[in-house]
Amino acid sequence: MRLDGKAVVLTGAAGGLGSLLSRELKGHGAKLIGVDRLDCLDCDETIIADLSSESGIADLGATLAARRVDMLVNLAGMQYFGPFERQDTSNIWTGYVVNLIAPATLMRFVLPQMQARGDGQIVNIGSVMGAVNYPHFATYSSSKCGLRGLSEGLRRELGKSPIAITYIAPRAVRTGFNDATVNRFLEVAKMQVDDPAKVVRRIARAIVDRRKEVTLGIAEHIFTRLNGICPRLIDAGLEGTTAKARALFAN
Repeated sequence: MRLDGKAVVLTGAAGGLGSLLSRELKGHGAKLIGVDRLDCLDCDETIIADLSSESGIADLGATLAARRVDMLVNLAGMQYFGPFERQDTSNIWTGYVVNLIAPATLMRFVLPQMQARGDGQIVNIGSVMGAVNYPHFATYSSSKCGLRGLSEGLRRELGKSPIAITYIAPRAVRTGFNDATVNRFLEVAKMQVDDPAKVVRRIARAIVDRRKEVTLGIAEHIFTRLNGICPRLIDAGLEGTTAKARALFAN
């Protein structure tokens, strides 16, 4: 299957992973409409939008509702790493808005036209941390957990509808999304960090194949299953990782 001529809206398209994914989806024949605060150079068209405010999301939603959208890919996100008690409250609010409220709202705006045509696809890019909630990533993990739940709930609601709901959970990716402290944590915790080019190929394949849910990484897939069955086992397994993260913020 290909995406020939399909109008694909990709949020976060100007970022490191977004620009690569734009090129990959265009290689499958899609017409890319990038959404970001900056010009999306690898897209056919850019819509400048602010996904951190209610008015910005509403304006973008109205724009998308008024034009054809064959596929919506929610990639834009923000991440906080550190002790929860040190996280600024405004940052907590913004994180949930960008990671969960914005995707949910945009889905609501484009779904009616997809239902009217009897075709369409919504793709939500989450994280392995949305299934295995990591310490020091509490708000990020919980927002991605919500995105996963939203995807699953809507998929069940649509039932046998021809509209596909795809949720993809990458693990850590080597991009500018990770600041110096996150990179240091990944190093001391000896966590696998994936090459972004390989990740976007996996994402694009899951999109083209209209997969329901994909977790990248064999070990992460196993941890996701174990966390659902026996979360206290994962608690014990993360104790060492938690201690290493805490040491980075000892002062």
